[in-house]
Amino acid sequence: MTTSPKTARARGQAIEQFAAQWLQQQGLRLIASNHHVKGGELDLIMQDADILVFVEVKHRKSSRYGHPLESVTAQKQQRLVRAARLYLATMRHPSACRFDVVAISGTPPQVEVEWVKAAFDAF
Repeated sequence: MTTSPKTARARGQAIEQFAAQWLQQQGLRLIASNHHVKGGELDLIMQDADILVFVEVKHRKSSRYGHPLESVTAQKQQRLVRAARLYLATMRHPSACRFDVVAISGTPPQVEVEWVKAAFDAF
């Protein structure tokens, strides 16, 4: 990431694109991004070997409003699980899945990435 886009929507898309590229460098394969379902959105859907990974991307420029991971509340987790279930229902042969969170702190080009695998469970 070299520069910060002007609008909040563009910044969010740029951060999610950065996270997708970073995860691909870690060995995951991108399936979909910004996948909308009734009542929610899945930031990134990726494949890690034989596991389908639903990734929530969170960004904070500074710690003034807390760490990005703190914004993945129980309510947000429930919405993500619901969205993932709707996505899985469209698959002919659903595979095992997990929920990861990528927390990005700072402003481009100085960002820190924290990847929490299996950040929460569906049940």
